[in-house]
Amino acid sequence: MSTGPGSEPAARETTSTPTDGLSLREIVYHRLRDEILNGRISPRERLTEPKLGKAFEVSRTPVREALSRLLSDGLVERTDFGYAVVVPSLEDLRNLYELRITLELRGIQRAIENPSVVHDEAALRAELEFWVGLRDDPPAPDPSFVLLDERYHQVLSASSGNAQLTEALVAVNQKIRAVRMHDFVETSRIATTIDEHVEIVELVLARRLPEALTALHQHVGESLEVVMERATSAMTRMALAG
Repeated sequence: MSTGPGSEPAARETTSTPTDGLSLREIVYHRLRDEILNGRISPRERLTEPKLGKAFEVSRTPVREALSRLLSDGLVERTDFGYAVVVPSLEDLRNLYELRITLELRGIQRAIENPSVVHDEAALRAELEFWVGLRDDPPAPDPSFVLLDERYHQVLSASSGNAQLTEALVAVNQKIRAVRMHDFVETSRIATTIDEHVEIVELVLARRLPEALTALHQHVGESLEVVMERATSAMTRMALAG
């Protein structure tokens, strides 16, 4: 789906959500939700029933129902022209980033506090291999890199064995993705992220958990003010790109 303001979404674009057996309104809902969560719809793009109906080749009714559900999900908001993707306020971002840091650190903290908690070594080694490969052949800066970053942190969290903790982290990351994706548009930022990802997993695998916790804390933002400065810059880039 195009990210330009006022541009037409691309019809029949593939998403990650299976649609077999779903009703038409469910299909439209899941496809729109995937577009939003994957950052393919600009916050400044106008989402109207006629335009979306044309893009998905459906009547306005399933589009209206999908938008109503996305409104309840907190992913879109009503505007004078229809709907638009919700962008968290700086205050909301501060609260969400603070929660993200807490959730990120908890996976390693619980392993430090309880020796019976052992990280999933196979999952971490597979993730380490992937990021070492990226370090050897780094990708060009691209907002979609945020999806790889989220996957890394999801695997790291899940490897500690608390599914609810990971589920909460995924939910928080989805809410701040629209801003965070614009934090990966510089080569140096990509390279630093890759190096830190490799270091953290290597420390966890070596059972050097206090060091891993420190490295992770620094990675996700030891100073909340630094994180907010980064988020503010990302929001500025997002507005200019929109």
